Amino acid sequence: MFELSQEHEDFRKVVRDFAEKEVAPHIAEWDRASHFPTDLVPKMGELGLFGLVVPEEYGGSAGEGQGDFTSLCVAIEELGRVDQSIGITLSAGVGLGINPILTYGNEEQKQRFLPDLVAGRALAGFGLTEPEAGSDAAATRTRAAADGHEWVVNGSKAFITNSGTDITSVVTVTARTGTNGDGTAAISAIMIPSGTPGFTVEPAYHKLGWHVSDTHGLTFKDCRVPLENLLGDEGQGFKQFLKTLDDGRIAISALAVGCAQACLELATDYAKTRIAFGRPIGVNQGISFQLADLAVMVEASRTLTYKAAWLKDELHEGRRSVKEVKHAAAIAKLYSTEAAVSATRIATQVFGGNGFMEEFPVARFYRDAKILEIGEGTSEVQRMLIARGLGLPQS
Repeated sequence: MFELSQEHEDFRKVVRDFAEKEVAPHIAEWDRASHFPTDLVPKMGELGLFGLVVPEEYGGSAGEGQGDFTSLCVAIEELGRVDQSIGITLSAGVGLGINPILTYGNEEQKQRFLPDLVAGRALAGFGLTEPEAGSDAAATRTRAAADGHEWVVNGSKAFITNSGTDITSVVTVTARTGTNGDGTAAISAIMIPSGTPGFTVEPAYHKLGWHVSDTHGLTFKDCRVPLENLLGDEGQGFKQFLKTLDDGRIAISALAVGCAQACLELATDYAKTRIAFGRPIGVNQGISFQLADLAVMVEASRTLTYKAAWLKDELHEGRRSVKEVKHAAAIAKLYSTEAAVSATRIATQVFGGNGFMEEFPVARFYRDAKILEIGEGTSEVQRMLIARGLGLPQS
C-alpha cells in the first residue's frame, strides 16, 4: 500500500522553506499587479522542481525510464499552500510543457528543449483548448497542412498557461492534419517555438484568480514550422493529450490539497485568536465543527491524491494499469478540487468581514479555487469518467 517515505517528507520541508522564503513575502504584491515573476522560475529549476520526473540525461533527477511523480505532487502541494499561481506554474510547466516532449518526443526534440525546461531557463505550454473546443477537445478547429517540408498552421487556442512569458520557448498545439478512415478528424501535436512568424500571443487575460499565473490566447496565421516539429506520430495528438490530462489531473489534485491545507491552517489560527463576546470564536461549535469538517476534507483529499500519484509511479514500474491510474486520477481530481472550493468558503466565513479583504490570504485563495473545478477537465467530466470506469452504460 502507498505511503509517503521519509525522503518525501524531508523534500516537503525543503519546498515549504523555499515557498515561505521566496514566494510568501512577495505574493500579495505580485497578485495585485498580476505580475509573473520570471526570475523565480530559474530558482525553482535550481531546486530541481522541474526535473523530478525527467531522466538525468536531460538534466533531471529521475532514474532511467521512470520518474518520481509523488515528489512532484509534494512540490506542487507545498507551493500551492502559499500561492496557487506558483503551484500551477510548476504543475503546467512539467505536466503540460515537459511531459509531452519527454513522453512523445524524439531524441533530437528532447535534447533541444528539455535541458532548458528542466533548469528553469525556459517554460513550455500546451495548446489544446480553443474558444469553441474545451471539454469537447475532439472539436478542434486549428488546422495544419503539409506544404513541402513545412506545416502551415492556422487557428487559435484559449487559456494556455505559461505561453507568453519572457522565457517561454515552445508551445505544443493540437491541430487537424487530415481525416481518419471513419471520417473523424486526425489530430496531431505540433511544436511551435516562440517567435515563429505567424504565431501571435494575445494579451494576457483579466482573470478572476490565478493573477500571478501566465495565461494567454494564441493565434496562428499561416504559421510555418518544419515537418520535424511533429510530436509523436501523425494523427495521435488527441490520444497523447488524453494521456497527458490523466497525469495533469493528479497534479491539479495536489494543488487543491495545498489550497485546502492553507485554508485549514489560516482559519484554525484565526479561530484561536479572534475574540468575540470575550472569548475566542473557536469555542463556538458553529466554527469548530466547520473546521473539523475541513480537516476531514483535507485528509481525504490528500489520501486520494497521493494514492493516485503512487499508482502513477507504480505504472512506470509495470505494476499497475493505465485504467487504474485514469480512474484514481478522476476520483482524486473531483473530490479534492470540490473540497478546495468548500475550504475557501469555510475559511472566508470564519474570517468574517476580514475574509472579504484582500489584505488576508483567504481572499486570494477564494478567488483562486474555482478554476480547480474547471481546468484539466471539469467536475462534470470527472463524474463521466468515473461512471465509465464503473462500467456503467454510456449514451
